[in-house]
This record gives sequence, structure tokens and C-alpha cells, in this order.
Amino acid sequence: MALITRISRLFRADFHAVLDQIEEPELLLRQAIREMEDDLAAREQRIRVATHEQGELRARNDELAQSLNELEDQLDLCFKSQKPELARKLVRRKLEAQRHRRHLANRESATATYLDEQRALIEEHRMTLDGLRQKAEIFNGRLREPAGNGGIAEPFVRDPAVSDDEVEVEFLREQSKRSTP
Repeated sequence: MALITRISRLFRADFHAVLDQIEEPELLLRQAIREMEDDLAAREQRIRVATHEQGELRARNDELAQSLNELEDQLDLCFKSQKPELARKLVRRKLEAQRHRRHLANRESATATYLDEQRALIEEHRMTLDGLRQKAEIFNGRLREPAGNGGIAEPFVRDPAVSDDEVEVEFLREQSKRSTP
């Protein structure tokens, strides 16, 4: 039984190796970059739509605030003129406008939260896309070391694997060097 298992593993490994050779990594990487760019463009479009909707909600909220002020003035006039039936109708309209205004405020708040989340996601996607582009450039050999520099990489070539913590530690070292007399 162990022999059959080993042979089947060998066959699967060889099969995966053949598939790896058939697939062109450069094409797959370019396709991943295109898909990520398309996703980024779609997210940016959704943000534009949501921002427009948020502006419309604010404008409608402002209109309702103005309408409520007018209703207050009309109510004052109705009570001075002793027109209770008309005042009741205006009170109903005032209550409806207040409810609608609260509904608009809730929608505006939800839209603002959505926009914040989407903007954060877009920033993450941009960073990931930049990393993929760097990897694609490295893979394609665009950032190769020049032949005549003795194997030293050029200073403008950034290692995409540098973490924020490493940057922070090095920053503190540099700051410490410059602050001591």
C-alpha cells in the first residue's frame, strides 16, 4: 500500500510540475494586476456614486430644515389666528418632516460609514497593487542590477518586503544618532 501511495504522490507532483510549466507566470501576474486595477476602478466608481448620494441627502436635509422653519412660522400664525384645524394639519406635516429628516440623517450617517470603509479598502488595494506591480517589474527583469557595479543594487530600487516596523526602528536609530552630541 505504501508503494502505491508513493507512486500516486510522484504522479501528482509530476502533474503539478507540468501544469506549472504550462502556465506562464508572467501572464498570470499581468492578469492579476489587470483584475486588481478593474476592481479598484469599480470601487472608485462606487465611491463617486455614494459621495454624490451623500451630497443629495445633505441638500434634502437642508431643504427639510428650511421647510420645518416655515412650518414653525405657519404654526405661530395659526395659533395667533385661532385656527386649530389648520394647526393640526401643519403639526402632522411637521411630524412627517421631522421623521423624514431623521431618516435622511440615518442614511447620511450610513453612507459616511460606507465611504470611510471603502476609502480604507481602496488604500489597501492600491498598496497591494503597487506591490504586485513591483513584483511584476522584478519578475520581468526591469529592476536588474547593472553589470558594472560589482553586484551592488542601485539605491533607488526599494525592497518591497520592508515592513513598517523596520522603517520605524531605523528611523529611531537615525534620530538617536542625530540627537546625541
